[in-house]
Amino acid sequence: MSSFEQTVHGYLSHLYGPRAGEVQRRLNQHIEHFLSLAPFSPAPDDAPSKNAPSWSEKDQWVISYGDSIIEEGVPPLAVLSDFLQVRLGERISGVHVLPFFPWSSDDGFSVIHYREVNSELGDWSHIRELASHYDLMADLVLNHVSRESLWFVDYLSGSQPGRDYFIEVDPDTDVSQVVRPRSNPLLVPVSTRRGTRYLWATFSEDQLDLNFEHPDVLLEFVGILLFYLEQGMRIIRLDAVAFLWKRLGTPAFTCRRRILSYACCGPLWIMLPPAPYW
Repeated sequence: MSSFEQTVHGYLSHLYGPRAGEVQRRLNQHIEHFLSLAPFSPAPDDAPSKNAPSWSEKDQWVISYGDSIIEEGVPPLAVLSDFLQVRLGERISGVHVLPFFPWSSDDGFSVIHYREVNSELGDWSHIRELASHYDLMADLVLNHVSRESLWFVDYLSGSQPGRDYFIEVDPDTDVSQVVRPRSNPLLVPVSTRRGTRYLWATFSEDQLDLNFEHPDVLLEFVGILLFYLEQGMRIIRLDAVAFLWKRLGTPAFTCRRRILSYACCGPLWIMLPPAPYW
Protein backbone atom coordinates (compact mmCIF):
# COMPACT_ATOMS: atom_id res chain seq x y z
CA MET A 1 0.00 0.00 0.00
CA SER A 2 1.45 3.39 -1.02
CA SER A 3 1.81 6.26 1.45
CA PHE A 4 -1.13 7.95 -0.29
CA GLU A 5 -3.32 4.88 0.14
CA GLN A 6 -2.30 4.52 3.79
CA THR A 7 -3.17 8.15 4.46
CA VAL A 8 -6.55 7.91 2.72
CA HIS A 9 -7.35 4.66 4.54
CA GLY A 10 -6.72 6.37 7.86
CA TYR A 11 -9.07 9.20 6.93
CA LEU A 12 -11.74 6.85 5.61
CA SER A 13 -11.52 4.80 8.81
CA HIS A 14 -12.13 7.96 10.81
CA LEU A 15 -15.16 8.82 8.67
CA TYR A 16 -16.72 5.45 7.93
CA GLY A 17 -15.32 3.03 10.49
CA PRO A 18 -15.55 -0.64 9.44
CA ARG A 19 -16.73 0.35 5.94
CA ALA A 20 -13.40 2.05 5.19
CA GLY A 21 -11.97 -0.95 3.30
CA GLU A 22 -15.02 -1.21 1.04
CA VAL A 23 -15.02 2.56 0.38
CA GLN A 24 -11.31 2.54 -0.44
CA ARG A 25 -11.70 -0.35 -2.89
CA ARG A 26 -14.37 1.60 -4.73
CA LEU A 27 -12.27 4.76 -4.57
CA ASN A 28 -9.36 2.87 -6.13
CA GLN A 29 -11.64 1.69 -8.95
CA HIS A 30 -12.47 5.31 -9.76
CA ILE A 31 -8.79 6.22 -9.81
CA GLU A 32 -7.75 3.22 -11.88
CA HIS A 33 -10.43 3.98 -14.46
CA PHE A 34 -9.31 7.59 -14.64
CA LEU A 35 -5.66 6.64 -15.04
CA SER A 36 -6.59 4.32 -17.91
CA LEU A 37 -7.94 7.40 -19.72
CA ALA A 38 -5.48 10.03 -18.54
CA PRO A 39 -2.78 11.37 -20.85
CA PHE A 40 -0.19 11.26 -18.09
CA SER A 41 1.12 8.72 -15.61
CA PRO A 42 0.87 8.87 -11.81
CA ALA A 43 3.69 10.74 -10.15
CA PRO A 44 5.83 8.76 -7.69
CA ASP A 45 5.41 9.39 -3.98
CA ASP A 46 7.26 12.51 -2.79
CA ALA A 47 8.20 13.51 -6.35
CA PRO A 48 7.15 16.88 -7.81
CA SER A 49 5.07 16.48 -10.96
CA LYS A 50 5.80 18.37 -14.14
CA ASN A 51 2.02 18.30 -14.74
CA ALA A 52 1.25 20.16 -11.53
CA PRO A 53 0.21 23.79 -11.68
CA SER A 54 1.95 26.20 -9.33
CA TRP A 55 1.84 29.92 -8.83
CA SER A 56 3.51 32.82 -7.11
CA GLU A 57 2.98 36.54 -6.63
CA LYS A 58 4.01 36.98 -10.27
CA ASP A 59 0.97 35.15 -11.60
CA GLN A 60 -2.13 36.92 -12.86
CA TRP A 61 -5.54 35.27 -12.78
CA VAL A 62 -8.88 36.16 -14.31
CA ILE A 63 -12.12 35.16 -12.60
CA SER A 64 -15.22 35.28 -14.77
CA TYR A 65 -18.65 33.89 -15.33
CA GLY A 66 -19.03 31.98 -18.56
CA ASP A 67 -21.19 34.75 -20.02
CA SER A 68 -19.38 37.83 -18.70
CA ILE A 69 -18.51 38.70 -22.30
CA ILE A 70 -21.04 38.03 -25.05
CA GLU A 71 -21.25 38.27 -28.82
CA GLU A 72 -24.42 37.60 -30.77
CA GLY A 73 -24.49 34.15 -32.35
CA VAL A 74 -21.34 32.88 -30.59
CA PRO A 75 -21.29 30.62 -27.49
CA PRO A 76 -20.21 32.81 -24.55
CA LEU A 77 -17.45 30.39 -23.51
CA ALA A 78 -15.96 30.68 -27.01
CA VAL A 79 -16.16 34.48 -26.74
CA LEU A 80 -14.38 34.34 -23.37
CA SER A 81 -11.63 32.12 -24.75
CA ASP A 82 -11.10 34.38 -27.74
CA PHE A 83 -11.05 37.51 -25.56
CA LEU A 84 -8.46 36.04 -23.20
CA GLN A 85 -6.18 34.88 -26.00
CA VAL A 86 -6.43 38.03 -28.14
CA ARG A 87 -6.64 40.73 -25.46
CA LEU A 88 -4.63 39.22 -22.61
CA GLY A 89 -2.56 36.44 -24.14
CA GLU A 90 0.35 35.41 -21.92
CA ARG A 91 -0.23 38.29 -19.52
CA ILE A 92 -2.36 35.93 -17.43
CA SER A 93 -1.53 32.50 -16.06
CA GLY A 94 -4.95 31.08 -15.49
CA VAL A 95 -8.68 31.58 -15.51
CA HIS A 96 -11.31 30.64 -12.96
CA VAL A 97 -14.65 30.13 -14.70
CA LEU A 98 -17.41 30.35 -12.11
CA PRO A 99 -20.04 27.56 -12.23
CA PHE A 100 -20.85 26.82 -15.85
CA PHE A 101 -23.21 23.90 -15.23
CA PRO A 102 -27.00 23.78 -15.53
CA TRP A 103 -28.30 25.59 -12.45
CA SER A 104 -31.51 26.80 -10.82
CA SER A 105 -30.47 29.63 -8.45
CA ASP A 106 -27.65 31.46 -6.66
CA ASP A 107 -25.85 32.49 -9.86
CA GLY A 108 -24.81 28.94 -10.67
CA PHE A 109 -24.10 27.63 -7.19
CA SER A 110 -27.22 25.47 -7.17
CA VAL A 111 -26.13 22.80 -9.63
CA ILE A 112 -28.66 20.62 -11.43
CA HIS A 113 -26.19 18.40 -13.29
CA TYR A 114 -22.47 18.27 -12.50
CA ARG A 115 -21.33 16.56 -15.68
CA GLU A 116 -22.97 18.93 -18.15
CA VAL A 117 -22.14 22.41 -19.39
CA ASN A 118 -25.01 24.90 -19.43
CA SER A 119 -26.03 24.80 -23.11
CA GLU A 120 -26.56 28.59 -23.06
CA LEU A 121 -22.80 28.96 -22.49
CA GLY A 122 -21.40 26.27 -24.80
CA ASP A 123 -20.21 22.73 -24.27
CA TRP A 124 -17.23 20.74 -22.96
CA SER A 125 -15.22 21.44 -26.11
CA HIS A 126 -15.18 25.13 -25.15
CA ILE A 127 -13.99 24.26 -21.64
CA ARG A 128 -11.22 22.07 -23.06
CA GLU A 129 -10.22 24.91 -25.41
CA LEU A 130 -9.78 27.25 -22.44
CA ALA A 131 -7.81 24.57 -20.60
CA SER A 132 -5.46 24.15 -23.56
CA HIS A 133 -4.26 27.75 -23.19
CA TYR A 134 -4.43 28.47 -19.46
CA ASP A 135 -4.47 26.72 -16.11
CA LEU A 136 -8.21 26.35 -15.57
CA MET A 137 -9.97 26.49 -12.23
CA ALA A 138 -13.50 25.19 -11.66
CA ASP A 139 -15.82 25.08 -8.67
CA LEU A 140 -16.80 21.75 -7.17
CA VAL A 141 -20.11 22.64 -5.50
CA LEU A 142 -20.21 19.69 -3.16
CA ASN A 143 -22.05 20.85 -0.03
CA HIS A 144 -25.45 21.03 -1.71
CA VAL A 145 -27.34 20.38 -4.91
CA SER A 146 -30.33 21.91 -6.67
CA ARG A 147 -33.72 20.48 -5.82
CA GLU A 148 -34.19 20.18 -9.60
CA SER A 149 -31.44 17.56 -9.74
CA LEU A 150 -32.15 13.93 -10.57
CA TRP A 151 -30.72 12.97 -7.18
CA PHE A 152 -33.57 14.84 -5.50
CA VAL A 153 -36.10 13.20 -7.82
CA ASP A 154 -34.68 9.86 -6.65
CA TYR A 155 -34.99 10.95 -3.02
CA LEU A 156 -38.65 11.90 -3.40
CA SER A 157 -39.51 8.53 -4.93
CA GLY A 158 -37.25 6.51 -2.61
CA SER A 159 -35.10 5.33 -5.52
CA GLN A 160 -31.35 4.83 -5.81
CA PRO A 161 -28.93 6.45 -5.99
CA GLY A 162 -30.37 9.64 -4.51
CA ARG A 163 -32.55 8.02 -1.83
CA ASP A 164 -29.84 8.40 0.85
CA TYR A 165 -28.11 11.52 -0.48
CA PHE A 166 -29.87 14.08 1.73
CA ILE A 167 -29.95 14.88 5.45
CA GLU A 168 -33.25 14.25 7.21
CA VAL A 169 -33.77 16.00 10.54
CA ASP A 170 -36.58 15.72 13.08
CA PRO A 171 -38.43 19.08 12.85
CA ASP A 172 -38.44 19.30 16.67
CA THR A 173 -34.64 19.31 16.77
CA ASP A 174 -33.10 22.47 18.24
CA VAL A 175 -30.95 23.91 15.43
CA SER A 176 -30.84 27.45 16.84
CA GLN A 177 -27.08 27.27 17.47
CA VAL A 178 -26.19 26.34 13.90
CA VAL A 179 -23.98 29.09 12.44
CA ARG A 180 -24.42 29.89 8.74
CA PRO A 181 -24.50 32.94 6.46
CA ARG A 182 -28.27 32.89 5.91
CA SER A 183 -31.40 33.82 7.89
CA ASN A 184 -33.95 31.57 6.14
CA PRO A 185 -35.17 28.41 7.93
CA LEU A 186 -32.50 25.70 8.10
CA LEU A 187 -34.93 22.79 7.69
CA VAL A 188 -37.01 22.56 4.52
CA PRO A 189 -40.20 20.43 4.47
CA VAL A 190 -40.59 18.22 1.40
CA SER A 191 -43.35 15.81 0.46
CA THR A 192 -42.17 12.30 -0.36
CA ARG A 193 -43.77 8.92 -0.90
CA ARG A 194 -42.92 8.24 2.75
CA GLY A 195 -44.67 11.39 3.95
CA THR A 196 -43.31 14.84 4.81
CA ARG A 197 -39.61 14.94 5.58
CA TYR A 198 -37.46 17.87 6.74
CA LEU A 199 -34.14 18.33 4.94
CA TRP A 200 -31.08 20.33 5.97
CA ALA A 201 -30.60 23.34 3.67
CA THR A 202 -27.74 25.59 4.76
CA PHE A 203 -28.16 28.23 2.04
CA SER A 204 -31.69 28.12 0.60
CA GLU A 205 -34.67 25.85 0.10
CA ASP A 206 -33.43 25.28 -3.48
CA GLN A 207 -29.97 24.19 -2.29
CA LEU A 208 -30.32 20.94 -0.38
CA ASP A 209 -27.33 19.75 1.60
CA LEU A 210 -25.79 16.41 0.71
CA ASN A 211 -25.17 13.65 3.23
CA PHE A 212 -21.47 12.79 3.24
CA GLU A 213 -22.01 10.38 6.11
CA HIS A 214 -23.26 8.14 3.30
CA PRO A 215 -20.06 7.03 1.49
CA ASP A 216 -21.81 6.83 -1.88
CA VAL A 217 -21.98 10.64 -1.84
CA LEU A 218 -18.22 10.90 -1.32
CA LEU A 219 -17.58 8.41 -4.13
CA GLU A 220 -20.00 10.24 -6.41
CA PHE A 221 -18.00 13.43 -5.99
CA VAL A 222 -14.67 11.68 -6.45
CA GLY A 223 -16.01 10.51 -9.81
CA ILE A 224 -17.13 14.06 -10.66
CA LEU A 225 -13.77 15.52 -9.65
CA LEU A 226 -11.90 13.03 -11.83
CA PHE A 227 -14.23 13.84 -14.70
CA TYR A 228 -13.30 17.52 -14.31
CA LEU A 229 -9.62 16.64 -14.44
CA GLU A 230 -10.28 14.66 -17.60
CA GLN A 231 -11.83 17.77 -19.16
CA GLY A 232 -8.69 19.79 -18.45
CA MET A 233 -9.31 21.39 -15.06
CA ARG A 234 -6.06 21.96 -13.18
CA ILE A 235 -7.26 23.56 -9.95
CA ILE A 236 -10.42 22.69 -8.04
CA ARG A 237 -12.14 25.12 -5.68
CA LEU A 238 -14.23 23.35 -3.05
CA ASP A 239 -17.32 25.51 -2.61
CA ALA A 240 -18.78 25.87 0.91
CA VAL A 241 -16.51 23.07 2.13
CA ALA A 242 -16.61 24.38 5.71
CA PHE A 243 -20.30 23.39 5.95
CA LEU A 244 -19.82 19.86 4.64
CA TRP A 245 -20.06 17.74 7.79
CA LYS A 246 -23.02 18.22 10.11
CA ARG A 247 -23.02 16.90 13.64
CA LEU A 248 -25.36 18.58 16.11
CA GLY A 249 -23.79 19.44 19.44
CA THR A 250 -20.32 19.95 17.98
CA PRO A 251 -18.56 22.97 16.41
CA ALA A 252 -19.63 23.41 12.79
CA PHE A 253 -16.06 23.69 11.45
CA THR A 254 -14.71 20.34 12.62
CA CYS A 255 -11.66 18.30 11.69
CA ARG A 256 -14.01 15.89 9.91
CA ARG A 257 -14.58 18.54 7.28
CA ARG A 258 -10.84 18.73 6.59
CA ILE A 259 -10.55 14.94 6.59
CA LEU A 260 -13.48 14.64 4.21
CA SER A 261 -11.95 17.25 1.93
CA TYR A 262 -8.74 15.23 1.71
CA ALA A 263 -10.62 11.98 1.12
CA CYS A 264 -12.59 13.59 -1.70
CA CYS A 265 -9.69 15.44 -3.34
CA GLY A 266 -6.96 12.93 -2.54
CA PRO A 267 -7.05 11.66 -6.15
CA LEU A 268 -5.35 14.93 -7.10
CA TRP A 269 -2.25 13.64 -5.33
CA ILE A 270 -2.17 10.56 -7.56
CA MET A 271 -1.64 12.69 -10.66
CA LEU A 272 -0.63 16.14 -9.45
CA PRO A 273 0.94 15.92 -5.96
CA PRO A 274 1.48 19.64 -5.34
CA ALA A 275 -1.85 20.73 -6.89
CA PRO A 276 -3.81 23.06 -4.59
CA TYR A 277 -7.35 22.16 -3.69
CA TRP A 278 -8.44 24.64 -1.05
